[in-house]
Formats: sequence, C-alpha cells, structure tokens
Amino acid sequence: MIKRNKPDKVGFSFAGFFFLILAVGFAATASIFVYYFATIYAGGNIWVVMPSVLIIIILCALFYSFLDIWRRKVMVERPTSLILEATKRISSGDFDVKLVPFHEYKEYDEYDLIFENINLMARELKKNELLKTDFISNVSHEIKTPLAVLQNYAKALNSSKLTEDKRKEYLNGIIIQTQKLSGLISNILKLNKLENQELVPEFKEFDLSELVRVCALNFESLLEKKNLELECDIDEVKIVSSESLLEIVLNNLISNAIKFTDEGKISISLKQDKTYATIKIADTGCGISKEVGEHIFDKFYQADTSHSSEGNGLGLALVKKVIDVIGGEIFVESKVGAGTTFIVKLKKEN
Repeated sequence: MIKRNKPDKVGFSFAGFFFLILAVGFAATASIFVYYFATIYAGGNIWVVMPSVLIIIILCALFYSFLDIWRRKVMVERPTSLILEATKRISSGDFDVKLVPFHEYKEYDEYDLIFENINLMARELKKNELLKTDFISNVSHEIKTPLAVLQNYAKALNSSKLTEDKRKEYLNGIIIQTQKLSGLISNILKLNKLENQELVPEFKEFDLSELVRVCALNFESLLEKKNLELECDIDEVKIVSSESLLEIVLNNLISNAIKFTDEGKISISLKQDKTYATIKIADTGCGISKEVGEHIFDKFYQADTSHSSEGNGLGLALVKKVIDVIGGEIFVESKVGAGTTFIVKLKKEN
C-alpha cells in the first residue's frame, strides 16, 4: 500500500467566509434600496417604508434559512450519518468499513480527514483481530501438543509392568515437555511485555565480547552432543545497551543455529567499527529459501517443520522485537543446503 502524508488540519475556508459576507451584504443592500425607493414613492411615510424593508429582510432571512438547511443536509448531516453508521459497524465488530471521501485529496475538508482516519482505524483493528485470532490458535496448538504427550507418559507410568529403563525414559519425556511448556509461556510473557512497553530496557555500558563468550559456552554440552565444531572470532567490544535483552538475542540465535545443524560447525564473530558492533552467527545447516526468509521473524512461524518438536516458533519473533526495542538491526543470509547467517548490528552508544 502506498503511503502518503495527509494534512493534520484543514486550512481556512475562504469560500465559506466570502458567501457569508455576501449574504449579509445582499440583505443590507436590498434593505437600503427598498428604503430609498419606498421613501420616494411613499412621500417619506415611515409606516409605508418600514414594512417594505421588514418584508425584504424576512424574505432574505427565509431564503438564506432554506439555503442553510440544504447546506446542512448535504455538507453536515450526510457525512455525519455515514460516520455514525461506520462507527456503529466497527463497535459491533465489523471492520470491513471503507468510507469514500467527497473531495479530491488536495481539496480534503474535515469530514474527508475523518473518513480517512476511520478507514485507517478499521484496517488496523481488522489486522489486530486477525493477529489475535492466529495467536490464540497457535498458542492453543503449541500447548495442546506437549500436554497430550504429558498425559500419555503419565498414564504409562501407572503401569506396574514398566521396566526401570522405561520408567526413566517416560520421566525424562515429561521433563522435556514441561521445559518446552515453560519456555513457551516464558517467551509469550516476554513478547507481551515488550509489545506493551512494560519491559523497559536498562541501558548501560558493558563488555559485549564477554557476554558473547559466556552465551557460546552455555551451549558447550549441546555442541558436543551433536558433535559440532564451534569457531569463534571475537574482538574486545564495549557498548551501551541492554545486557539482559541482548542475552535473549544471543541465546536464541545460537540455539537456532545448533538446532538446524546436524553436522559441520557453528561460527560466531564479533567485530566493530567507529559506530557499530556487528555480531554474526553462522551455521552449516539446512539453510532456508528466500520465501521462508521473509517470514522467519513472524510469531509461531517454523521454517523446518521436521524440527518443530524442538521449538515453538517464538524465538526469532522475540529476537526481532528485542532488536527493535534496543534500536539495532538484524539481517539473515541463507542458501538452501548451505547454511544460514544471522547478522546483528548494534550502535555502540545509544
């Protein structure tokens, strides 16, 4: 959709003011002429002159009253009734409202601007309603799956014929599913707080290179389990930003890289110039197509459904929201079958 700047207010209406003065002037001039001619032909008799003037004034008043009634019908009541009908539909949950302005864009009046604002409001409300519906549907699905698994494991544990190994396997499955539920709820709460501006970043100077190293080491056991090599190229960088929020970003990006890489290596680099610190997290995994890359920051979007059991599709949405909040940028470079690289650019001083 092409965006265009609309005027915040409508300018002074010269035409309206002109016709108002013209009407008053006409009534006054007509009265003077009637008075003049009545004086001549009535021989100055005031009782003949004044009723004539009064009649002209009354006729002018009636004419302009009917003219104003027509003006109000066309210029006030018609747009007002359309506005009332549109707001009534919106309040009842019907967001497919579109009011057509009466004038060309450059000649907008107040009602045309109200129409445009109502159209914009209806579009935003419709979009939010769809997002809310999708969100509830996705959350329900993501919660339903691990709950079903938990229920099955719990039922199986009631069996007296279970071996000790099977019992441990089922208990481990319960732990994994509860961790998944906990992660899902935690990410939902974080996203909600960020979107409602309840989670305000605390900016301070800290050692970004140390944070990157600590986050990478936290995944050492998982890297060893998948037999993946970790390659790091980290410069010493200090920035002014939110350390706790950046930890969320790094943990999610490194976790994602490991999840989608079955063999090869994970590369992490941190470089800087005069203005920016740049973090790159690359893997040699399955990669993603250009079409998929356009949606990976959407809530609950999962590019590779074969790994859906390992996540909930909120990690990258949370990463993108954090980056937006702290004032950074994030890019993705990828090729199917050749791995993916996430690039995060951060200002060294906010």
